[in-house]
Amino acid sequence: MSLWTSLEPASATVDPGDSTTVRLRVRNTGDIVDEYHFEPVGDLAPWIAVEPRTLRLYPGTTGTVELTFAPPRTPDATAGPNPYAVRVTPAEHPDAVVVPEGNLTVTAFSEVRAELVPPTVKGRFRGRPRLAVDNLGNTKVTASLSAGDTGDRFSYDIQPGNVQIEPGRAAFVKLTLRPRQISWFGSKGEHPYALAVRRSGTEPTEVDGTFVQRGILPGWLATTFGLLVAVAIAFVMIWLTYQPQVKSVAREKPAEAGKIKPVSPSAPISSAPPAPDEKDDEPAGKPDEGASEKPESGGGGDGGGGGDSEEDEPEEQTAADAVRELAADSEGRHICYRAYVQDDGWQDPVCDGAEAGTVGEDKPIRSLNIAVSGTGGVNATAAYVTEHWRAGDDWKNAGDTEDLYIGDKDSNHPMEGFSISVPDGSVCFEAYAKDTEWIQEVCTPEGKDFYAGAPMEEDRQLEGIRLRA
Repeated sequence: MSLWTSLEPASATVDPGDSTTVRLRVRNTGDIVDEYHFEPVGDLAPWIAVEPRTLRLYPGTTGTVELTFAPPRTPDATAGPNPYAVRVTPAEHPDAVVVPEGNLTVTAFSEVRAELVPPTVKGRFRGRPRLAVDNLGNTKVTASLSAGDTGDRFSYDIQPGNVQIEPGRAAFVKLTLRPRQISWFGSKGEHPYALAVRRSGTEPTEVDGTFVQRGILPGWLATTFGLLVAVAIAFVMIWLTYQPQVKSVAREKPAEAGKIKPVSPSAPISSAPPAPDEKDDEPAGKPDEGASEKPESGGGGDGGGGGDSEEDEPEEQTAADAVRELAADSEGRHICYRAYVQDDGWQDPVCDGAEAGTVGEDKPIRSLNIAVSGTGGVNATAAYVTEHWRAGDDWKNAGDTEDLYIGDKDSNHPMEGFSISVPDGSVCFEAYAKDTEWIQEVCTPEGKDFYAGAPMEEDRQLEGIRLRA
């Protein structure tokens, strides 16, 4: 062996998002001038910077290389001890490789983000938003959830009430809130409420939401009913105050009530009744000679010829239809999607983190229909089992609230994944491939694309997805 190495110190500690430095001392124990190349290896290699990368030493001399560790403040920086190593390769003796090993302890940090989907819900008797809780730290999070509002206007049902979330994963909590008083008449009213994510030893994380309560009956109906009641009361009051007096004429002229004037039989008839006019001889219902008869109406019951036509079948709802309805009910960014599953066809659209496809039924996804709102559009392309990035299958794009289709429902090669991006912001996704668990959620860099699905070298078919904008 032509060199000697030493790590100083052999063990180090660093906080995620910060950096620390370890020195690697190298001595040339050979008898010729040699140049040494340094390369970090292992899981921590992407976070290690070596300066300098090469070192030239004369026989018997010693040099120093600095190793700078800078783990990111993300769930990928696993808390606890993490081994690392540096490969040292002599240029003159490439077979005499030395790999000194050390240990880097990454400290734990906790970061939780919670978001209501959607933040505003509308209803008459209840609202059903969902709470997405993301663990952005590098340790498991255990939390309990509670809800409340000013004035105790609602009752809450939270399922589940407690969650345990692994680093880099998210949990979805279903919330059902019901108003304690029903609004029978009037326009809609907005009522704020808050959800709290509580963890031991930290301040609770609160998320604000709004419930828009609609009246069961329209406001104009209450106004009309009130006016009718007021008119009826006024009429009764006038009737009782100014009651009319009824006067009998029979009492004023009792003598004339029983008399009948006789007819004189000797009264001669002075003249014969006048002859009827010639125009009067015509029948009353006879039309003028010049008048034309009205044609019989061809409408009757055959208007439009639609009596015998079959009813049109209802059109299937696309992702664009679903995202337009969601955008009309709540502001913010939304993404809706549906999957074409082998043997089942197109599924109904789902939105904002819900599951599309089938899990564990060995039915691959062959095509996807995606639509967004609030992101400036969406771009995507599909990858296929064995074919991977198929030649000629270019990127496709669609604007806000427009349908985008990727994949080929008639292909013999099912989808194994896809790349996606949005011009404004990012998209977070989870994928489920055949014979695997859910692949950890990943978010695309802002304005850039990222691949979602099974690793291409495994050729596993895609069976389920979850997307969030």
